[in-house]
Amino acid sequence: MILDLNKKVSEEIVETPIVQQTSYWSALKQQQGYQTFAFDFSVDAASISADRNGTIEGDLLMILQPIGDGYHIAYVPYGPELEPDEDYQGLFLESLSEALRELLPPSCILIRYDLVWESPWARQSDRYDSQNQWMGPPERQHQEIRLNINTKNWNIHKSWSDILPSHTIFVDLDKSEDALLSNMKPKTRYNVRLSQRKGVTVRTVGPEELEVWYQLYQETAQRNGIFVDDLSYFKSVLTTDVSETASPAAIHLLLAEVEGRPLAAMFLAQSNERATYLYGASSSQSRNYMAPYALQWNAMQLARKLGCTEYDMFGVSPRNEPQHPLYGLYRFKSGFGGEMHHRLGCWDYPLNNEVYNAIVAVEMNGQGYHLNK
Repeated sequence: MILDLNKKVSEEIVETPIVQQTSYWSALKQQQGYQTFAFDFSVDAASISADRNGTIEGDLLMILQPIGDGYHIAYVPYGPELEPDEDYQGLFLESLSEALRELLPPSCILIRYDLVWESPWARQSDRYDSQNQWMGPPERQHQEIRLNINTKNWNIHKSWSDILPSHTIFVDLDKSEDALLSNMKPKTRYNVRLSQRKGVTVRTVGPEELEVWYQLYQETAQRNGIFVDDLSYFKSVLTTDVSETASPAAIHLLLAEVEGRPLAAMFLAQSNERATYLYGASSSQSRNYMAPYALQWNAMQLARKLGCTEYDMFGVSPRNEPQHPLYGLYRFKSGFGGEMHHRLGCWDYPLNNEVYNAIVAVEMNGQGYHLNK
């Protein structure tokens, strides 16, 4: 495969709907103390697709993650965006990884790709049950066989856990508001209208009201038993300004309230023509006001006004499975009438097999090793 790769400054990352692959995300991670890299690449089209000719160009953002003892992981959040035909995906990742090897510090022991590419098993009818529920991919071994087809080194491994959500729901915003409401499930549409009748209002707020967000967020985290990020992190999310770069992202903090009483809040990211629901929180009190429904509906309306054509719900269980920890999000988000998308998730290309095997042993034992998003 003919693939050329060159470093560039992150301010030159090209515009993309994937907010985690923008200049904004690079600047945000740098504020958190991480080192980031950006790369341009070009590849012979015939080597990634049977139906394309010429040369295809792309780029990617990479975050260098320290893991102790002087070692690092090169993490690619939702990248690369360029998606080869299925039979060429493994060879493309292998060629890209070997080219990156020469440009990464010696302390880097693996490249971890958080792939947005659609899972090939999501397109197979025999992976769906009688209720048309996706049964997921096969065992890791079979996944690895499929992705390593046509590779030279057979060195691409499925990670033991995904970092960013690998299953999401996309809502098509290129419709009228009446059509969007009609596409919702009846219960969701009823709750949206109920919130309006109960007087829930939604407004966009600035950094001066981050404390309001954070109180709702802490309450949500305690209720669901999830890890709590510092207030400083959310301040960085909202205030990082890269408006002069090639791929800025706009971040909006929306607050739903009744008579000045906060009930729910969320961060909405706008990148290119996609709006992404990044973070959400809600009060345990006054749940009958259905404030989260008002919040999502207003976020969609705002996204349409900003010129977005799609809305990424960002993280659900892969199917209607009450036992899954993300089932509550699935039940809530699927009501807004979007389509499920199953990503391939995290895949590793080891650069130092000895250290990589030690990392895998830790992850297999479930000792809580996770990369920051």
